[in-house]
Amino acid sequence: MTIITLGLSGAIGHDPAAALFVDGELAAAVEEERLIRRKYAYDQTPYLSARRCMQIARINPAQIDQVAIPFAPISLFTKARWHYAYRHWYAPDRAVDSLLNGNRRYRRYITELKGLLERLHIPADKVKIVPVEHQLAHASSAYHLDEREGKTAIFCNDSGGEYSNIFLGYGENGKIERVKEFYNPDSLCGMYAALTDYLGFEILNGEIKVMGIAPFGDASKYDLSCLATFNGKKFKVDNTLIGTIGIRRYKAKSKGHYFSQKLVDMLGPRRAGNLVDDPYVHYAAAIQKLYEDLSVELIRHYLSDVLADTGRLAIAGTGSMNIRLNQRLANMPEVKELIVHPACSDAGTAIGAASFAVRQSGTKIKPVTHMFHGPSYTSDQCIEACKSHQDKPLWEILEAPYEKAAQILAQGHLLAWFKGRMEFGTRALGNRSILANPNFPEVVEKINHQVKFREAWQPYSVCALDSEAEEFIPSQQHDKYMCRAVTASDKWAEKYPAIVHVDKSTETQIVDSVSNPNLHKLLLSFQKETGHGMLINARLNRPGEALVCSPEDALNMFLGTDLDYLIMEGVLVSRREPSDEW
Repeated sequence: MTIITLGLSGAIGHDPAAALFVDGELAAAVEEERLIRRKYAYDQTPYLSARRCMQIARINPAQIDQVAIPFAPISLFTKARWHYAYRHWYAPDRAVDSLLNGNRRYRRYITELKGLLERLHIPADKVKIVPVEHQLAHASSAYHLDEREGKTAIFCNDSGGEYSNIFLGYGENGKIERVKEFYNPDSLCGMYAALTDYLGFEILNGEIKVMGIAPFGDASKYDLSCLATFNGKKFKVDNTLIGTIGIRRYKAKSKGHYFSQKLVDMLGPRRAGNLVDDPYVHYAAAIQKLYEDLSVELIRHYLSDVLADTGRLAIAGTGSMNIRLNQRLANMPEVKELIVHPACSDAGTAIGAASFAVRQSGTKIKPVTHMFHGPSYTSDQCIEACKSHQDKPLWEILEAPYEKAAQILAQGHLLAWFKGRMEFGTRALGNRSILANPNFPEVVEKINHQVKFREAWQPYSVCALDSEAEEFIPSQQHDKYMCRAVTASDKWAEKYPAIVHVDKSTETQIVDSVSNPNLHKLLLSFQKETGHGMLINARLNRPGEALVCSPEDALNMFLGTDLDYLIMEGVLVSRREPSDEW
């Protein structure tokens, strides 16, 4: 009997998404932000994404057997709610509420879910609702989608869930076992987010900037170890400094921040000038180091026995988007293989909740070998979008799109590339990408000036042929999802300065003919044209926007920037020359 499972995320208030499993196979996964064109899709339900998943899989709403959600009720008799109350004693309203009304968020979400199911025409009286604890959903997304024989150590490092934000455990024979959890406000991600806020950035958006600037600083110049400690038994943040709530929060211009006046007194004013100035660039380096050091300590303390057995470590949660942390974990002597779920943000819990529910029913998950689970479009749909667009762009059908793309890139032009099913997760993996030739040193400035407007010190990611990987990143695990930083060889760092950081690290997607056959063909064509099997790969979106989904989105993005060319499926799009007529 076929069991159809719909996974839905968004209970935390951001990153709503939907994922659909038919028995043990992931048939579709879509993020709501890409359909409503608003990044993170705050306070939205995954309505359009659920509809699109059912359309892709050709599933009728009445066929849905179970709906899995990454949020569950937490008993009053567990440590979680009492820990929260104890740690927030200085805000008695919050503390008492967590004890007496600790599942209010879950109840509110269930109410919203019932309304959503009604809108989706999924019969609420027949479908089974499966609540999955938030960190278990993250854990499942990393473990069950790549389940192996023997034990796999699991580290979930997240911004928050019901109460838990750090999960340490292992997976074996399809079951996930807890070893240790830590609860709000004792959070690695919360610690990093508080310093991100102090350094002048919005939380969720700014952490990547802090991580990116860290190599320019000197982590030894300022000691931030007072922010959080682990003594072998307790991990604890100092919430007189960070992770503060209520009256302890530092306030400026009527806005409360995630740190206290005491932190400002200790470190100086919140950054308002250049991030590369002293002391702020050194604070960025120091918080990155502390973040990594504490993660390693926790993993070694609680998971060393599992790692000694198999050497496999699976990680997930929002904190796993920190590719420098991932590089540090991969380089631990105990870790022989690092498994990073590519959709490690809360959107990925739609997949994780569904996979957990499927595995719980006794069905093994078919290994997921790629992340292209969104909608696709035909050349005819792309042509129709060109014809109906108000700017009337020029277009032509290409007989050899890969060869034409390679020629455009070889000449130093920027190319918007739209091909196949949309990727799921935070990174462009070659189906919705801006591609550029790394042999031109000025290309990064060109991307920044024409499209992205990023800081000059932020390098771009690359996609490279698997045949060149060993020479490019010798003796390092090949990652097809760009989930970890790697160190380029001296030869390649000198050869491609546009794609390496100040410490010679780079974020690289290794492409083979199985993981992404279309991008592999393009890279082969580019290699034939230029002798180089590597391209800069950036997300196909404008700053502040979600990744492009449809041909209409691609055209709006292309015509709203100074990109040179767009290839959608087999259709080349270029700008119409301005008319001399008034």
